[in-house]
Amino acid sequence: MNDQIIFENVSKFYGEVLGVNRISLSIPPGITTLVGPNGSGKTTLMNLMTGLVQPSSGRISVMGLSPVNAPELFCILGYCAQFDSFPRGITGWQFIFDSLMLHGMSEAEAVELTIESLERVQLGDAAGRKIAGYSKGMRQKVRLAQAIAHHPRVLVLDEPLNGLDPMARAESIALFQELGRQGMHLLISSHILDEVDRISDRVVLIAGGYLVAEGSIQQVRHEVREKPMQVLIRCDRPALLAAKMFSVNHCVEARLHADGKGVFLRTGDIDQFYSMLNGIAAEGLVKMESVAPADDDASAIYQYLIGSSGGTS
Repeated sequence: MNDQIIFENVSKFYGEVLGVNRISLSIPPGITTLVGPNGSGKTTLMNLMTGLVQPSSGRISVMGLSPVNAPELFCILGYCAQFDSFPRGITGWQFIFDSLMLHGMSEAEAVELTIESLERVQLGDAAGRKIAGYSKGMRQKVRLAQAIAHHPRVLVLDEPLNGLDPMARAESIALFQELGRQGMHLLISSHILDEVDRISDRVVLIAGGYLVAEGSIQQVRHEVREKPMQVLIRCDRPALLAAKMFSVNHCVEARLHADGKGVFLRTGDIDQFYSMLNGIAAEGLVKMESVAPADDDASAIYQYLIGSSGGTS
């Protein structure tokens, strides 16, 4: 399908270091947010999609085009990386105008699109100023303007809200929503979770290089809730605690810690798990020193998605 972004069993290894592993996705138009902690593989996935790195295995198609074919791809794709770097002494106007000329546009068309893109990000008044004098928010905006100036069908934004003040965040979100309504594919990465519900048509949760869940924010909450979660309890009688906890069907695995002073318990229902654990603690049969998630991947995101049962709007 030529209106989709498709990953088919895609893996990327940097030597022996895992970037992403066996990712299969089909991304429709609208706003898709890649959610995951720093180092989870979000940027690798974006770099694969834009052809900046090549997969170790698997296939990627962006609207029917392979990322290997960079000239064709960047006619339909705009990319705004997380970190910025600008030629010394360049103005906002020059930055965008020059990039449009590199796309092979006429001077008249480049002028028209430069004006349009700067106005869309509300930087028209600062167009003639040198980017070196811009605030962080303004630098983010001019990079966004450059990414959308040639009217791409796909827009890839790596942590676009990171470090922005509340006003700049609100303006950026409004623009993303407008572009999504116009039928553009927006792929946005974020570890700032409080805006995800509001801006996303679709969420892809990635952790440790693996796809954890995908769908609407409600579907992802449900899917993550269904995945067993591992908890480490430090206590004085780990074997007794394991026996008591393993007697209920939502506790699917119990394993003593190597030092004999704790137990790993894996549960399919974290709410019932903590409720029963509190009951055992109240009985006084087991003295518990600490209780903490033992899964390194996505524990913070899990807590966000599952922690408030009412969700966010």
